[in-house]
Amino acid sequence: MRTRVDAHDYFTERVDIGKAESWLRSLRDRGHPGIGYLHLWIAALVRTMSQKPRLNRFVAGQRIYARNEITISLAIKKRLHEDSPETTVKLRFDPRATVFDVAATLEAALGENKKEETKNDTDRTARLFMLVPGSALRFLMWVLRSLDYHGLLPKMLRDASPFHTSAFVTDLGSLGIKPIYHHLYDFGTTSLFIAFGSKERENVLASDGTVVERKFMTVKVVNDERICDGHYYASAFRYFLGLIRDPALLERPPLSVTEDAD
Repeated sequence: MRTRVDAHDYFTERVDIGKAESWLRSLRDRGHPGIGYLHLWIAALVRTMSQKPRLNRFVAGQRIYARNEITISLAIKKRLHEDSPETTVKLRFDPRATVFDVAATLEAALGENKKEETKNDTDRTARLFMLVPGSALRFLMWVLRSLDYHGLLPKMLRDASPFHTSAFVTDLGSLGIKPIYHHLYDFGTTSLFIAFGSKERENVLASDGTVVERKFMTVKVVNDERICDGHYYASAFRYFLGLIRDPALLERPPLSVTEDAD
C-alpha cells in the first residue's frame, strides 16, 4: 500500500445527539449562543487527538511520522450561494483546548475568511501556481510531490497547504444533506477526513417497549489504515463518539495530554 488511496478505510456511525442538543441549549442559556455542531465535532476531534495521538500520525516516504501539532483544515464558502467563491482554512489548536477555545479560534478564522476581500496564504499560493503555464505547472507539481515524498517541502509551502494537516472536517449538515465518504489526498499528510451531515429524526423502541423519537447525526470517516492498527482506531473512535454523546466533558481541559512516544 504505497499511497493513501491504496490504504483507505471507511467508517460510519449514527450518533444519538439527544444529550448534545440539550447541552447546546444550556450553552445558549449560559451566554454562548454561537456554539454549534461544527464547534462540537472539531473540539471532540482535538480532544481525541490529545488523548489518542496515533490518530495524528502520517505516512511520507514509506515511513510513519508523529505530528507535533494538531491542525484541522476545512473548506468554506464566502456566502452560501453556488456562485460564491470557496476557500480553505487550516487552524492550529492547543491539545488542551476546551470547546470554548475551539469556538473562539474557529469563529475568528471564519469571520475573517468569509470576507470577499480576504485572501489567505492558501489562496495566494494557489493563485501563484495558476499563473504558471500548463506544462511548467506539471513539472512544478512533480518537483513538489518529490520534495514532499522525501520530507523536503519548504516550510512556507507546508504552512500554506491545507493538505498538510491532522485532519479535514466538512459540515454537510450546513447544506442540509447527509455526509459523504471523502477521499484522502496523496499529496500532503492528511490521514483523516471526517464528514458529518444534517440531523435526522427516527422513532425507536425504548427499553420499556414504548416508541420514542430520537435525533441522530451520521458521521463518515475515511482514514489511512497504515498509521495505527484496527484496535487503536476502534478505541479512538469510541472515545471520539463518546464526546459527541456527552459533550459537557469538553467544557474543561483534559487532565493530561498523551504523547506519541512509540
